[in-house]
Amino acid sequence: MRYYLIAGEASGDLHASLLMGALKAKDPAAEFRYWGGEKMEAVAPGKVRDYRDTAVMGIVEVLAKAGRIRRNLQFCKADILQFRPDAVILIDYPGFNLKIARFAHENSLKVFYYIAPKVWASREKRVEKLKRYVDSLMVIFPFEVEWFRNRGIEPVYEGNPLVDSIRAKLEEAPAREQFLKDNGLEDKPVIALLAGSRLQEIKFLAPRFNRLAHLLSLPGSPLHDRQLVIAAAPGISREIYQSYFGASGINVVYDATCPLLKYADAAVVASGTASLETAIIGTPQVVCYGMNPLSFHIAMAILKVKYISLANLILDKLIFKELLQEKCTPEAIAAELEQLVCNDAYRTAMQQDYASVRAKLGAPGAAGRYAEHIIKDIAG
Repeated sequence: MRYYLIAGEASGDLHASLLMGALKAKDPAAEFRYWGGEKMEAVAPGKVRDYRDTAVMGIVEVLAKAGRIRRNLQFCKADILQFRPDAVILIDYPGFNLKIARFAHENSLKVFYYIAPKVWASREKRVEKLKRYVDSLMVIFPFEVEWFRNRGIEPVYEGNPLVDSIRAKLEEAPAREQFLKDNGLEDKPVIALLAGSRLQEIKFLAPRFNRLAHLLSLPGSPLHDRQLVIAAAPGISREIYQSYFGASGINVVYDATCPLLKYADAAVVASGTASLETAIIGTPQVVCYGMNPLSFHIAMAILKVKYISLANLILDKLIFKELLQEKCTPEAIAAELEQLVCNDAYRTAMQQDYASVRAKLGAPGAAGRYAEHIIKDIAG
């Protein structure tokens, strides 16, 4: 069978790659054409566009790049018609993918939405488009099932594929001593910094992380003996990390996010899939997030959820703090890190909540179950 997939960001690239691997295992003759990144490319050939050339974050930024987005849409539609897939599989990225869903539906193509848009957080009216243009809506968070069902969509929930992905990466991780040696790190405690997968996120957090490094290095800081280590995101060049963090003394590791989190005492994480990965691994964390001030305040005005982090949403409680926009100061981050590292009761409570999150994410093998659903649905 032929599959056309569209992922518009790093987390989508990860989820799509896991699904592609499962589809290949169940359909050895599978042909793929896709918009994505390195992880999808590692599974099979067929990349059309790299997500780094298409990802845009924030309302102001989207408006500024409207012309490029329109050209990408036109190209994508023509490419789909030329490929004529058995299934169009859309991974989150709703501003773009909902337009493609309508186009594919109107051209009598089967449309699967894998990783449903977060319409429960904002823009609920998009549910009507999902009803109209999507043949099968697949969700990966347990709370989404009832939410969509109450709005007339029966979603498919087979668990969260991150569980398998992270388990495999942790099993492959080197011993702590080898990890430190391989990455040129000192043999002392580590605090992990995950600055996001988009350049806008890194630009926001870089000055705060650099100031944080200074605060923690002061002799009076209880964390002065810790080393700060950034987990580089795929698709962000070494030159960019060097330009933002080269003078700060913060180390950067590449292709080593899971081992870094495994051996870190605590983590400072840009919100998104990374914060859920951190919860699955079990590293105490604080989430930090911000963007263009106008985009942020518009986003906050339309959001309908209490939290922005997936683990907090899954348990519907504040498992870990979220320091957003103007509250995301180096001083606030330092204070929270001190609690995460030095307060045993605080850490224990967070770990107990993490265990509850993992239990709700379902059994291993989720990507395979979603792949089986797609193949059966295509076959009728």
